[in-house]
Amino acid sequence: MFVSNYYKPPKKILKKYADVLVNFALGSGKGFKKGEVVRLVASESAKPLYAELRKAILKAGGHMISKYIPDDTKELNLSRDFYKLASQEQLEFFPKKYIRGLVDQIDHSVAIISETYKLALEGIDPEKIMTTAQAMKPFKEWLDEKEDKGKFTWTYALYATPEMARYANLSLKEFWQQIIKGCFLDFDQPISKWQSVFKKIELYRKKLNSLPIDKLHIEGEGINLWVRLGKKRKWAGGSGRNIPSFEIFTSPDWRGTNGRIKFNQPLFRDLHLVKDIELEFKNGIVVSAKASRNEKYLKKMIKTPGADKIGEFSLTDARFSKIDKFMAGTLYDENFGGRYGNTHIALGKSFHDCYDGDPTKVSKKKRQTLGFNDSAIHCDIISTTKRTVTAYLRDGSKKVIYKNGKFTF
Repeated sequence: MFVSNYYKPPKKILKKYADVLVNFALGSGKGFKKGEVVRLVASESAKPLYAELRKAILKAGGHMISKYIPDDTKELNLSRDFYKLASQEQLEFFPKKYIRGLVDQIDHSVAIISETYKLALEGIDPEKIMTTAQAMKPFKEWLDEKEDKGKFTWTYALYATPEMARYANLSLKEFWQQIIKGCFLDFDQPISKWQSVFKKIELYRKKLNSLPIDKLHIEGEGINLWVRLGKKRKWAGGSGRNIPSFEIFTSPDWRGTNGRIKFNQPLFRDLHLVKDIELEFKNGIVVSAKASRNEKYLKKMIKTPGADKIGEFSLTDARFSKIDKFMAGTLYDENFGGRYGNTHIALGKSFHDCYDGDPTKVSKKKRQTLGFNDSAIHCDIISTTKRTVTAYLRDGSKKVIYKNGKFTF
């Protein structure tokens, strides 16, 4: 693999980055209001961006609750220590009172992904990792409930490290260039550029929602997959959740997924690297899962309740995304532009905001009836190969909606 050299992004770039995250991504593209509380999550390797985010939050009149995380290294691997030493009771521990108070207190969240040891948990029994994920499931559910009510917004972003660049086979400067151009930080006014791009994405999102789609057929290299949208569905995207974000996605009826799909992009998840993933679905269930590396982890994850079903189907138009390098991380790889854009699905949890209506008026039982999947897992897996997506409409006609990396209508 490529050995990354030293590079430090200019301070003016980090100031723009923080401005985009605080004054655009939060509040669904509008920023937050003075006096609101922002949870800021970052590791020590992201300290330069963490410092700029603190300044931006304070200048905007916000209050802050910080979670500052030590970096994992080969010598001091805190993540591995936990799973090696924790008892079953400790793996299942959920600090209910603390988490409930935190959810009640915060209005927004900014989390920075910055990894210093990408394979920190390789070799750890995947069942232990899934046990802890299952235990923490109420945290995400409570945040979802608050978000459904319009009282919580969030965003994720990336701060590059030599380790992250190494696994992407890029120099650290090349990796940062993907972040800079992918987030429009090379523009004088990045927020204005984001607003312009989101308007264009919104036009395609509205067009998709105007089509009475019954099911989709995805065909291409290693892909022959059928996905049924289901009743009361809508496409979402461009809300500021994740920077960058160019995808348009929906949460289909999991019961109508059939066929096979190969993913040409590796998956980095839970500090594991999984390569050459192949999935086969039958009546909505994953009936076959293969990988050339860490297949055991993949299969254990799929055994987590709900993780053997689809929770998301997504398309990215290559005309919007400037990301054209593999980045060895879901946040950027699921927004890959390149020549053919990308198709990705997520195993596990569906999105409430893909319900065509008021999500606060829908019970958990009703969502289940409609085929919205529920799980502690939401795992995005990406393919950037050439493919065609054909929509089969409810009147019996069909329409190609995506081809060669672009929407076609």
